[in-house]
Amino acid sequence: MVVFVFSLVFILSAHGVQAAGTITVGDALYTPNGTDVAVEGYIVGVPVGIDTVEQSNFTSDYALAVADDASETQVDDMIFVKLDSEYRSEYGLQNNPGLMGTKIRIDGTRDDYFAHQGIEYVTSLSKVSTDDGGSGDDDGSTYTGSYYQDAEGLSGYALKQSLHEIIDDHTELSYSNVWDALRHTDEDPSNSNNVLLLYSGKSYSKYDNGGYVDDWNREHVWAKSHGDFGTSMGAGTDIHHLRPTDVTVNSARGNLDFDEGGSAFYEAPGTYYDGDSWEPRDAVKGDVARMIFYMAVRYEGDQGELDLEIADYVGTSGPYLGRLSVLKEWHAQDPVDDFERNRNEVIFNDYQGNRNPFIDHPEYVEQIW
Repeated sequence: MVVFVFSLVFILSAHGVQAAGTITVGDALYTPNGTDVAVEGYIVGVPVGIDTVEQSNFTSDYALAVADDASETQVDDMIFVKLDSEYRSEYGLQNNPGLMGTKIRIDGTRDDYFAHQGIEYVTSLSKVSTDDGGSGDDDGSTYTGSYYQDAEGLSGYALKQSLHEIIDDHTELSYSNVWDALRHTDEDPSNSNNVLLLYSGKSYSKYDNGGYVDDWNREHVWAKSHGDFGTSMGAGTDIHHLRPTDVTVNSARGNLDFDEGGSAFYEAPGTYYDGDSWEPRDAVKGDVARMIFYMAVRYEGDQGELDLEIADYVGTSGPYLGRLSVLKEWHAQDPVDDFERNRNEVIFNDYQGNRNPFIDHPEYVEQIW
């Protein structure tokens, strides 16, 4: 009788009866073709050939590359997922580049795609919550069914207005309190005595702050002259867009719009600037973009506040900041990372009580702009 039971289980497994729970991408890579699987992993690109995966400038919505590490670049450690027509509009990266780095669950059948380990005949795709404040179960948020529920199913102006209502009311800090807040929000994960500077990436002592050349100070990523809000409570002290930067670098950036090109800035490797624009290093391009998107949604002109808007040109003035098309590209090229997620959580839990929707839901960018 015992032999019969084990034989039966083996036969059922061989015919693809799905076991309880899910498996990793690493496990799925060694699962035989024809087996029904439930796999969890991170979206890392679009496969366009047996050993070619696009990780930016996506040209297709027909498939996804998924891996156990959100920053994976080795094709051999990815599994290819074929997207049938019903999943392309929601999960295809050509139309939803902000989904890069999102954790998903795929239910389907293990079957090679582009002659590479793959999953076809998908029966279910869903976003998965993560322990580090990443995507949520169904809507890409840690706050499934509550924080963003009023925005569900919306797009365009309606989505922007709904998100504004969600994040609008929050605790406002004094400008002097911003110092202590940034020591917490931007703490170096590798050295709790330091903060990480946004543009240079340098690790500085938390208390080497002030106005001297070698200090760090409070950078308004949405330059405060673009709306003339200064350092007053509200936009001037909103730590969703205030970051520690080297005094010299902060001064060089000034109130420049964001765009690509120019001369290298020696104190912030990978940074370029000219007379009307500033290009940060690649590792924080997406961070910058998502802070600007937040500001344009949070400050909509009600309750006597400014109406901040993103323009698709540089050389802006008034409550405008550019350049929209470039910021969207940066958002897609530099997906949300753990540092951003943690920062969002700290601001929400310990300081302002509101969140940056574009960290929780990267897909909102394309849905609004």
